[in-house]
Amino acid sequence: MLENLFVNNKAPAYSDETIDILRLIRSENVGPKTFFNLVKFFGSASCALENVQDFSVKGGRSKPIKLYSKDSALKELRELEKNNSYLITYKDPNYSELLLQTPDFPPVLSYKGNISLLNHEKIIAIVGARNSSVNGKAFAAKLSKDLVKAGYITVSGLARGIDSSVHSSSLDYTIAVIAGGIDHIYPPENKTLYEEIAKNGLILAELPIGSKPLSQHFPQRNRIISGLALATIVIEAGIKSGSLITANFALEQNRDVFAVPGFPLDPRCIGSNQLIKNGAYLLESVDDIVTNVVSKDRFQKELEEKASCFNNIGLYMGNKGNIQVTDRNRTAVVELLSASEVTFEVVAEQLQLELPILYTIFLELELAGKITRTAGNKISLIY
Repeated sequence: MLENLFVNNKAPAYSDETIDILRLIRSENVGPKTFFNLVKFFGSASCALENVQDFSVKGGRSKPIKLYSKDSALKELRELEKNNSYLITYKDPNYSELLLQTPDFPPVLSYKGNISLLNHEKIIAIVGARNSSVNGKAFAAKLSKDLVKAGYITVSGLARGIDSSVHSSSLDYTIAVIAGGIDHIYPPENKTLYEEIAKNGLILAELPIGSKPLSQHFPQRNRIISGLALATIVIEAGIKSGSLITANFALEQNRDVFAVPGFPLDPRCIGSNQLIKNGAYLLESVDDIVTNVVSKDRFQKELEEKASCFNNIGLYMGNKGNIQVTDRNRTAVVELLSASEVTFEVVAEQLQLELPILYTIFLELELAGKITRTAGNKISLIY
């Protein structure tokens, strides 16, 4: 229970490993991708914490990156306790198996409510327009109720419009992923809905408690919505809608995408109709989901491969003590890179550097905030 997490305000029931994971992901210049690159390289979050500051200086920073202190981590856990919330890491058996298969899943999540929903066998994401039509909201509500009757859990983003209709129609069987900290309810008018979901449903947040939702946080949130689900449904989406971002994440994550057709002259339907033109399933009722969405077992093989990857996080550990990286190596890599993306393999081939050396340099540059990595292991300089 939350009230037992701390003894005399000193002894957290959370493991040392959990606290180290929290500290690493909250440290400066460490996002999900960099986090897992560090864990693979050093073998653990604890070992990474001992080395990242030195790596950041070698990567070109004048001062080491700022680590998230143990005191800060414990304070965050206490704030969660006050909010009747918990923290879960990617190593917890309750962490979503489907989310684990996405390329940049969050190492930690704050949550409030029924965590057992996270690994339900049948989860479907439903997203759509904030300024949705009366018919769009009515269809979202009916579809959500029908999905629950069919044994599904819904997941959405607690936004106005379609999201709110989804959650309010499946209260005990819904997951709301929010863009700020677990304590920031947005929009404010969804406070009652938030509290109702928290009773028996589930609220999730990637950002630390106390974080206000900013515009850049919403796409970040959307990858979690699609990553938790077997498929994503889009109901009314404009051509520049955030719902289309969620649909694109779903496709990148090898999940099915469904779209509800809309009136051609309604700007709220241009994006969703375009999805259907591009190959998304046309959805008219819950039967389309039941007929076309395969079981979670389909993803089992992928999941085992992901687990195997993490069982081999010591891939570079055997070489680490023997890696001799010189300033000349570092200079050569930086001079080769530019704002244009280039693959890891191209850099290795052109510079004739051993992969462990190149991998080490890229980690240094990431921690220094000098490079960014994108899909396909492509690297580019940040100017």
